[in-house]
Amino acid sequence: MAKLIALLNRGLEKSKKLDFVALLSIRLYLLPTLYEGAHAKVTGFSGLVEWFATPAAQGGLGMPLPTLMATLATGTEVAGLICIALGLFTRIVTIPLAILMTVAGLAVHWSHGWAAIADKSTEASMRLSGLMTWLQQSFPGRFNYVTELGDPIILNNGIEFTVTYAIMIMVLFFYGAGRYVSADHWLAKIFPRWPK
Repeated sequence: MAKLIALLNRGLEKSKKLDFVALLSIRLYLLPTLYEGAHAKVTGFSGLVEWFATPAAQGGLGMPLPTLMATLATGTEVAGLICIALGLFTRIVTIPLAILMTVAGLAVHWSHGWAAIADKSTEASMRLSGLMTWLQQSFPGRFNYVTELGDPIILNNGIEFTVTYAIMIMVLFFYGAGRYVSADHWLAKIFPRWPK
Protein backbone atom coordinates (compact mmCIF):
# COMPACT_ATOMS: atom_id res chain seq x y z
CA MET A 1 0.00 0.00 0.00
CA ALA A 2 2.85 2.39 0.84
CA LYS A 3 4.37 1.79 -2.62
CA LEU A 4 1.04 2.58 -4.27
CA ILE A 5 0.70 5.83 -2.30
CA ALA A 6 4.32 6.77 -3.15
CA LEU A 7 3.65 6.06 -6.84
CA LEU A 8 0.48 8.14 -6.72
CA ASN A 9 2.33 11.01 -5.01
CA ARG A 10 5.09 10.93 -7.66
CA GLY A 11 2.48 11.03 -10.43
CA LEU A 12 0.65 13.91 -8.81
CA GLU A 13 3.91 15.79 -8.31
CA LYS A 14 4.85 15.33 -11.98
CA SER A 15 1.42 16.60 -13.06
CA LYS A 16 2.31 19.99 -11.52
CA LYS A 17 4.46 20.62 -14.60
CA LEU A 18 1.16 21.29 -16.37
CA ASP A 19 -0.27 23.62 -13.71
CA PHE A 20 0.05 26.56 -16.10
CA VAL A 21 -2.76 25.07 -18.22
CA ALA A 22 -5.35 25.79 -15.51
CA LEU A 23 -4.27 29.42 -15.15
CA LEU A 24 -4.13 29.92 -18.91
CA SER A 25 -7.61 28.38 -19.18
CA ILE A 26 -8.99 30.83 -16.61
CA ARG A 27 -7.43 33.73 -18.49
CA LEU A 28 -8.85 32.54 -21.82
CA TYR A 29 -12.27 31.98 -20.25
CA LEU A 30 -12.35 35.51 -18.85
CA LEU A 31 -11.27 37.24 -22.08
CA PRO A 32 -14.65 37.26 -23.91
CA THR A 33 -16.41 38.55 -20.79
CA LEU A 34 -13.82 41.26 -20.22
CA TYR A 35 -13.91 42.19 -23.91
CA GLU A 36 -17.71 42.51 -23.97
CA GLY A 37 -17.69 44.62 -20.81
CA ALA A 38 -14.83 46.86 -21.97
CA HIS A 39 -16.25 47.25 -25.48
CA ALA A 40 -19.72 48.14 -24.19
CA LYS A 41 -18.29 50.70 -21.77
CA VAL A 42 -16.00 52.34 -24.34
CA THR A 43 -18.59 52.52 -27.13
CA GLY A 44 -21.46 53.48 -24.84
CA PHE A 45 -19.58 55.68 -22.40
CA SER A 46 -22.11 58.54 -22.34
CA GLY A 47 -24.93 56.07 -21.66
CA LEU A 48 -22.85 54.50 -18.90
CA VAL A 49 -22.32 57.89 -17.24
CA GLU A 50 -26.05 58.56 -17.50
CA TRP A 51 -26.90 55.14 -15.98
CA PHE A 52 -24.44 55.73 -13.13
CA ALA A 53 -25.96 59.20 -12.51
CA THR A 54 -29.65 58.23 -12.71
CA PRO A 55 -31.21 57.56 -9.28
CA ALA A 56 -31.88 53.92 -8.44
CA ALA A 57 -35.62 54.61 -8.20
CA GLN A 58 -35.53 55.54 -11.89
CA GLY A 59 -33.57 52.46 -13.02
CA GLY A 60 -30.03 53.79 -12.60
CA LEU A 61 -27.35 53.23 -9.99
CA GLY A 62 -27.38 56.68 -8.38
CA MET A 63 -23.61 56.76 -7.94
CA PRO A 64 -21.76 59.87 -6.80
CA LEU A 65 -19.31 61.36 -9.32
CA PRO A 66 -20.76 59.33 -12.21
CA THR A 67 -18.23 60.48 -14.83
CA LEU A 68 -15.30 59.56 -12.60
CA MET A 69 -16.88 56.22 -11.64
CA ALA A 70 -17.63 55.39 -15.30
CA THR A 71 -14.06 56.33 -16.26
CA LEU A 72 -12.63 54.11 -13.51
CA ALA A 73 -14.89 51.19 -14.47
CA THR A 74 -14.05 51.55 -18.16
CA GLY A 75 -10.32 51.93 -17.52
CA THR A 76 -10.32 48.92 -15.21
CA GLU A 77 -12.01 46.68 -17.77
CA VAL A 78 -9.81 47.86 -20.67
CA ALA A 79 -6.60 47.47 -18.64
CA GLY A 80 -7.85 44.17 -17.24
CA LEU A 81 -8.59 42.85 -20.72
CA ILE A 82 -5.13 43.76 -22.03
CA CYS A 83 -3.23 42.54 -18.96
CA ILE A 84 -5.15 39.27 -18.59
CA ALA A 85 -4.74 38.56 -22.33
CA LEU A 86 -0.98 39.10 -22.18
CA GLY A 87 -0.49 37.68 -18.71
CA LEU A 88 1.11 41.01 -17.80
CA PHE A 89 0.86 42.50 -14.29
CA THR A 90 -1.76 39.80 -13.74
CA ARG A 91 -1.74 39.73 -9.95
CA ILE A 92 -1.79 43.53 -9.78
CA VAL A 93 -4.63 44.07 -12.28
CA THR A 94 -6.83 41.55 -10.47
CA ILE A 95 -7.12 43.95 -7.51
CA PRO A 96 -9.13 46.65 -9.33
CA LEU A 97 -10.98 43.92 -11.26
CA ALA A 98 -12.03 42.31 -7.97
CA ILE A 99 -13.23 45.69 -6.68
CA LEU A 100 -15.18 46.25 -9.92
CA MET A 101 -16.77 42.78 -9.67
CA THR A 102 -17.73 43.41 -6.05
CA VAL A 103 -19.33 46.78 -6.84
CA ALA A 104 -21.15 45.30 -9.86
CA GLY A 105 -22.33 42.35 -7.80
CA LEU A 106 -23.66 44.47 -4.97
CA ALA A 107 -25.02 47.42 -6.98
CA VAL A 108 -26.53 45.58 -9.94
CA HIS A 109 -26.94 41.85 -9.34
CA TRP A 110 -27.43 41.28 -5.59
CA SER A 111 -31.08 42.33 -5.53
CA HIS A 112 -31.91 39.70 -8.18
CA GLY A 113 -30.76 36.77 -6.03
CA TRP A 114 -28.32 34.05 -7.00
CA ALA A 115 -29.44 32.67 -10.38
CA ALA A 116 -28.27 34.38 -13.54
CA ILE A 117 -30.95 32.59 -15.56
CA ALA A 118 -34.47 32.54 -14.14
CA ASP A 119 -35.82 29.30 -12.71
CA LYS A 120 -38.63 27.72 -14.75
CA SER A 121 -41.01 28.17 -11.80
CA THR A 122 -40.79 31.99 -11.81
CA GLU A 123 -43.71 34.02 -13.11
CA ALA A 124 -41.61 35.43 -15.95
CA SER A 125 -40.53 31.94 -17.07
CA MET A 126 -44.12 30.69 -16.95
CA ARG A 127 -45.24 33.62 -19.09
CA LEU A 128 -42.47 32.89 -21.59
CA SER A 129 -43.53 29.24 -21.65
CA GLY A 130 -47.12 30.29 -22.36
CA LEU A 131 -45.96 32.58 -25.15
CA MET A 132 -43.86 29.81 -26.69
CA THR A 133 -46.79 27.35 -26.53
CA TRP A 134 -49.06 29.89 -28.22
CA LEU A 135 -46.40 30.62 -30.85
CA GLN A 136 -45.92 26.91 -31.56
CA GLN A 137 -49.67 26.33 -31.97
CA SER A 138 -50.48 29.51 -33.88
CA PHE A 139 -47.34 30.08 -35.95
CA PRO A 140 -45.28 26.86 -36.15
CA GLY A 141 -42.91 28.32 -38.76
CA ARG A 142 -42.16 31.33 -36.55
CA PHE A 143 -41.74 29.04 -33.53
CA ASN A 144 -39.15 26.97 -35.42
CA TYR A 145 -37.34 30.15 -36.49
CA VAL A 146 -37.22 31.42 -32.90
CA THR A 147 -36.02 28.11 -31.41
CA GLU A 148 -33.69 26.75 -34.10
CA LEU A 149 -30.62 28.24 -32.39
CA GLY A 150 -31.70 27.35 -28.84
CA ASP A 151 -34.52 27.91 -26.40
CA PRO A 152 -35.29 31.49 -25.32
CA ILE A 153 -34.66 32.15 -21.64
CA ILE A 154 -35.52 34.77 -19.06
CA LEU A 155 -32.38 36.44 -17.76
CA ASN A 156 -32.70 36.85 -14.01
CA ASN A 157 -29.48 38.91 -13.78
CA GLY A 158 -28.56 37.40 -10.42
CA ILE A 159 -25.12 37.40 -8.83
CA GLU A 160 -24.12 33.89 -10.01
CA PHE A 161 -21.88 34.89 -12.94
CA THR A 162 -20.35 37.79 -11.01
CA VAL A 163 -19.31 35.44 -8.19
CA THR A 164 -17.95 32.93 -10.72
CA TYR A 165 -15.79 35.60 -12.36
CA ALA A 166 -14.70 36.92 -8.96
CA ILE A 167 -13.52 33.43 -7.95
CA MET A 168 -11.49 33.15 -11.16
CA ILE A 169 -9.99 36.58 -10.58
CA MET A 170 -9.12 35.55 -7.02
CA VAL A 171 -7.27 32.47 -8.35
CA LEU A 172 -5.27 34.71 -10.70
CA PHE A 173 -4.49 37.06 -7.80
CA PHE A 174 -3.05 34.24 -5.68
CA TYR A 175 -1.31 32.25 -8.43
CA GLY A 176 -0.60 34.76 -11.20
CA ALA A 177 -0.89 34.18 -14.95
CA GLY A 178 1.01 30.90 -14.95
CA ARG A 179 4.23 29.73 -16.52
CA TYR A 180 5.28 29.73 -20.17
CA VAL A 181 2.25 31.48 -21.74
CA SER A 182 2.44 34.80 -19.90
CA ALA A 183 4.52 37.95 -20.12
CA ASP A 184 4.90 37.89 -16.32
CA HIS A 185 6.66 34.51 -16.48
CA TRP A 186 9.23 35.65 -19.05
CA LEU A 187 9.77 39.10 -17.54
CA ALA A 188 10.43 37.50 -14.13
CA LYS A 189 13.28 35.54 -15.72
CA ILE A 190 14.84 38.82 -16.91
CA PHE A 191 13.93 40.92 -13.86
CA PRO A 192 14.00 38.73 -10.72
CA ARG A 193 11.86 41.18 -8.70
CA TRP A 194 9.09 41.27 -11.33
CA PRO A 195 5.67 40.55 -9.82
CA LYS A 196 4.57 37.15 -11.08
